[in-house]
Amino acid sequence: MVSLRLGLLLVLPFALWGTAMAAMAPLLDSGGPLLVAALRLLPAGVALLLSLPFLGASLRVAPADLGWFLLFTLVDATVFQFCLARGLAGTGAGLGSVLIDSQPLMVALLARALFAEAINPVGWIGLLLGLAGILCLGVPAELLHHWWLLGASVPASGLLDGGALWMLAAAVAMALGTVLSRFACRDSHPVTVTGWHMILGGIPLLLFHAADAGRPFLPPWTLPQWGLMAYASLLGSALAYGLFFWFATRRELTGFTTLGFLTPVFALISGGLWLQERLEPLQWVGVMLVLLSVVLVSQRRRLWEPLSPAPLVSTGESG
Repeated sequence: MVSLRLGLLLVLPFALWGTAMAAMAPLLDSGGPLLVAALRLLPAGVALLLSLPFLGASLRVAPADLGWFLLFTLVDATVFQFCLARGLAGTGAGLGSVLIDSQPLMVALLARALFAEAINPVGWIGLLLGLAGILCLGVPAELLHHWWLLGASVPASGLLDGGALWMLAAAVAMALGTVLSRFACRDSHPVTVTGWHMILGGIPLLLFHAADAGRPFLPPWTLPQWGLMAYASLLGSALAYGLFFWFATRRELTGFTTLGFLTPVFALISGGLWLQERLEPLQWVGVMLVLLSVVLVSQRRRLWEPLSPAPLVSTGESG
């Protein structure tokens, strides 16, 4: 029962992120990416800081962590959220989530280089299957047919039009932010760091939005639209990021962040319910590959060790 609860908690941040993508998408035209990104960060940061007394944590970021904290704030809050909102406006919830969740591959390589986290053959197979899965989920079927010599030539530039490049930039920022979180939380509570990085990272976005004379400071959203924004901020940011960076500072990075391959699955499901998006047969193949990838990478040590040759045990006898 305890392991089941832990498993649900590990998956929860990625489920909230996926559904938050679908909640944010309808708000971007009227609100603009800067405001949506700022409103996703600022209330979430306040909510996390208000939760600190209940967690027995300090409001203070340790002085030894300040340098890493500021870099973490710039990369993971300001840059990541702006690229995410800008890219979401051009891709939609499903494809946008697929593109951004290529970041576990980057995290795996960074964790291997910086923390010497092992990626055995089972893990590499899982990562490759995850990449194949997100390609099936997000790349146009005609382009995949052309790659496999099954269809006429299709310009590959269409894949990176609009917000796709912004989403890939967001993926890079998130991967770097995931690694930086370990350095920013060495002597500080993860929820403290997460809350302050949201507030300080959201302020520049709000200021840039206020300087845009072409948009009203507050859009004419209806009550349900404000509800979607509140969901994306309080659940899709405050709760999701609090859990994510808590686990990221305490668990092996490669296996945990590979659960991010589940985010586009949740985004596509919620997009189908809220935005009338529908899965094509090729996307269902991608979903299955993603789920298999998560199992292989998260369980790679358990799956690989039985296959490893047993060490030779000396009997002490001479031959």
